Formats: sequence, C-alpha cells, structure tokens
Amino acid sequence: MSFPYLPVPSPCIGVCTLDDDGICLGCRRTSDEIARWPRMSNDERLRLIENVLPEREWARVAALPPLPEREALQRALHPLAAPPQGPGWNHDDLADVLPPGPLHEAAVLVGLAPRDSGTQVLLTRRTDGLRNHSGQVSFPGGRVDEGDIGVVAAALRETEEEIAVPPAQVVPLGFLDPFVTVSSFRVTPVVALLDPAYAAQPNPGEVADVFEVPLQYLMARDNLRKVEIDFRGRRRVVLEYDWPGQRIWGATASILSNLRQRLERYG
Repeated sequence: MSFPYLPVPSPCIGVCTLDDDGICLGCRRTSDEIARWPRMSNDERLRLIENVLPEREWARVAALPPLPEREALQRALHPLAAPPQGPGWNHDDLADVLPPGPLHEAAVLVGLAPRDSGTQVLLTRRTDGLRNHSGQVSFPGGRVDEGDIGVVAAALRETEEEIAVPPAQVVPLGFLDPFVTVSSFRVTPVVALLDPAYAAQPNPGEVADVFEVPLQYLMARDNLRKVEIDFRGRRRVVLEYDWPGQRIWGATASILSNLRQRLERYG
C-alpha cells in the first residue's frame, strides 16, 4: 500500500520579526532557514522542528527568570501549533443576544511576569470613551487585522501598540479556550511569559492604566464571585474579582476562570 506524500508544515505562527541575532521571534528560524524552507527535504525540516528550534527557544526562555508554573501551563494550554477551534466555550449562553453571521476574530495576551514575590498577571484599564468595553479592566489585545498571520501575531501587535511591550520581551506559551463577548467578538487568549524587565508605556488613546495582580490570588476559587444581572431580558451570571482600586469582571474574569479550570484539569 502506498501513502500520499505529506510535507512537514511550516512552524510559522505569524510573528515574523527577527531578533538582534537574526532569529525569528515566532518560529525561531533564521532568515536563511525561512528562505530555504520550500527547498528543504522532509528530514531536514523534521530535524529543525524536533531538535534545533526547541533548543533555540529554550535558550531564549533560559535568559529570563524562571516561571514556576511553566510546566503546568504547557500541559494545560492548547499548543501554539494547534489554535483551538469552535465558537467559544460560552457561546450557547450568549446565543440569544449575538447577531446573525460570523463573529469578529480577536486575540488578547495573558501575560505572566515571574517576580520574587510570585508570578504576576499583567492587566490594563481601558480609557473611557472607547467604543467597546470603555473603562473596563482587560488584557492587551483586540481585533485580528487582515495583515495579522494568526491570533498570536495579533496579540503581540496589539500589546506593542497599546502598552509598548515589544515581541522580544514576550514568549508565547499556548492558548486558552476561545471566549465570546456580547460585542460579537470571538476572543482567543494567548498565554505568554513576560520579561519582568518590561516597561509599559500606555497608549493614552486606548489604555488608562497598566497594573499587575498576583496569579495566586486570581487562581484562588474564593476570590472569584458570581454576580447575577439582568441583561437583554434574561437573568445572567457575571464573574468578578475584587482587587483594590480595580474591578476585574466580565470577559477578563471569565478568561482567568478558564485558566484556573484548565490548570486544575490538566496542569
């Protein structure tokens, strides 16, 4: 029996930016390897993917302070090579308020910064007057633009645009489950290791504040509460954290709850 020839797929994840050493921040290939990829044999491609590229990524991560939750996260997250499909884990709850037709694709960055006091989660507070979710606590992110090659590229671009943290200081780890918003977005959360030396500079047109909250606090069940509200003719449950000076609720709290659930199940 003969089998069809299946070329090894490209490891590109849409982050096509070279670091100071000439290595892509996304796939970890050199510019020469990217150019030669179509002419490589399957054996050469496999050697790169299975041996060379993981070593380069490990060297990049090793240059940063260790993230204690890294191994558990790698088990709990959808891998970068396989973005999660489907309409969103909460789609059925919002089906009665979503407009007909496809949802807008969006991505957010769930950035984790290892610090001496423990891992911190980067959050922002959006400026008042924005069209969607004005004044709310959120993750950096937004709509996937036509020029973005995937959700990772969108999350990194939006993070740099909103708070001036460049892709060189972000190491994507994997995905959480997609989440649907009442503003008709299907959001894919990209969980990433952040260089704790990052220096956020909020874009005043989009972000009013940047702050961190301990991951340990956000992963504790007792710190998350359910609030019932009336919304568009139905009694609905909204998740919410109390954090001094900030109200972390709605989509942001739901994404964090999904992270906790996946860590409990798979981590």
